[in-house]
Amino acid sequence: MARMEVLKTWKLFIGGSFPRTESGRTMILWGVDDRVVAHCCQGSRKDLRNTVEIARKALPGWWNRDAYNRGQILYRIAEMAEGRTAEIVDAIRSVPAPDGDRAPTLAAARREVARGIDRLVAFAGWCDKFPQVIGSRNPVAGPYHDFTMPEPTGVCGVVAPNAPSFLGLISHLAPVLAGGNVAVALASETNPLPAMVLAEICATSDVPGGVVNVITGYRRELLPEFADHRDIDAIAGEAETADERRMLELGSADNMKRVRIEESDSVDHDDDDARHSPWTIEPFTEMKTIWHPSGS
Repeated sequence: MARMEVLKTWKLFIGGSFPRTESGRTMILWGVDDRVVAHCCQGSRKDLRNTVEIARKALPGWWNRDAYNRGQILYRIAEMAEGRTAEIVDAIRSVPAPDGDRAPTLAAARREVARGIDRLVAFAGWCDKFPQVIGSRNPVAGPYHDFTMPEPTGVCGVVAPNAPSFLGLISHLAPVLAGGNVAVALASETNPLPAMVLAEICATSDVPGGVVNVITGYRRELLPEFADHRDIDAIAGEAETADERRMLELGSADNMKRVRIEESDSVDHDDDDARHSPWTIEPFTEMKTIWHPSGS
């Protein structure tokens, strides 16, 4: 008798734990050979609201943590991702690409993982350096020093593109974390498995609970909630269509949310010069100016 394969049911990643969705729904992921490869939780609007509450509570601890230590934690994520490269590659290749019926090639998946790990390392290095690049000492008349310094915006929604499922998520998540923000990330709808492997890495790599949270589900259901939620301070990521981008921007305008949304068709994830820039951190910071007597 042929043995029945036991498929993994991937849960949400919220507050450092892996709860099931409150809705009890699942998403079925089909492989390239028309077989079921996994089940994922179909996150709901209530899951998102609960996640934002947990992320808000985690913000002060991450914000006040030494910048050098934040860099160490991001580097630790990269270390562990390096050790699980084969698993992430398999996750990328387990589901057909959104624009076809074939999985990415082995070489392409390996390049994607390597570039994602390198991107984490790049932002680990920026954690304690970007304030000097973005901030300034301002010339003033009088016996004062005047400094402008960046501070985190707060709770950031991160919208991953459908593809590349791993590198796309890292490209938007890493700048948010490097800036001292906490993240509520929506994984790729077509292939959330690489994002969930990343969630398992975060759970065991010194990331404080609630700093990184990952929800799986359908964009049509969750993106309007990202835009409308008044306790999400900013949104980073990619829209799959112009209508999706417009919905996020208009919905966020009502609550004065910061939005940096690109359209997936126009994004070059392989442009390291642009993607590793500290100016990708700047949209998710607030500038604070301090006056201090010089003593002269």
